[in-house]
Amino acid sequence: MAKIKVKGTKISVITINNNDYISLTDMLKAKDGDFFISDWLRNRNTVEFLGIWEKVYNPTFNYGEFAIIKSQAGLNNYKISVKEWAEKTKAIGLKATAGRYGGTYAHKDIAFEFGMWISAEFKIYLIKEFQRLKDEEYKQLGWDIRRNLTKINYRIHTDAIKE
Repeated sequence: MAKIKVKGTKISVITINNNDYISLTDMLKAKDGDFFISDWLRNRNTVEFLGIWEKVYNPTFNYGEFAIIKSQAGLNNYKISVKEWAEKTKAIGLKATAGRYGGTYAHKDIAFEFGMWISAEFKIYLIKEFQRLKDEEYKQLGWDIRRNLTKINYRIHTDAIKE
């Protein structure tokens, strides 16, 4: 698990199935007042965005349940949790986990959209910090590859000398 710092808020980044997921729970700490992820999920534009994202990336997405949720989104009495969203629609973009590293995580595309809900400035810094993290990981990967190639070449070289 990696951490990035956006405008003074530490945010966890985890990898699930080779995709980066960013903690929405941590991101909420940057928003003033008492807000919950379910408040964001009740917005019609949010539900439409999530539906389109799932349509593009999730072949098992449940469009029937999505249509029901979409028809209720934006109503005053409508409320849905991340867990309900994931169970009803078989969504893969949002994950609610319990335990030590628990919280609500979203695929990076969705997390960036959630960042806009916090503020436009927050979204820009979130993207910037996330890119910095990826650049740093890439540099580490490059070092590791060179190290492994050197190790392999050393063995080939020493074996050739022995023979």
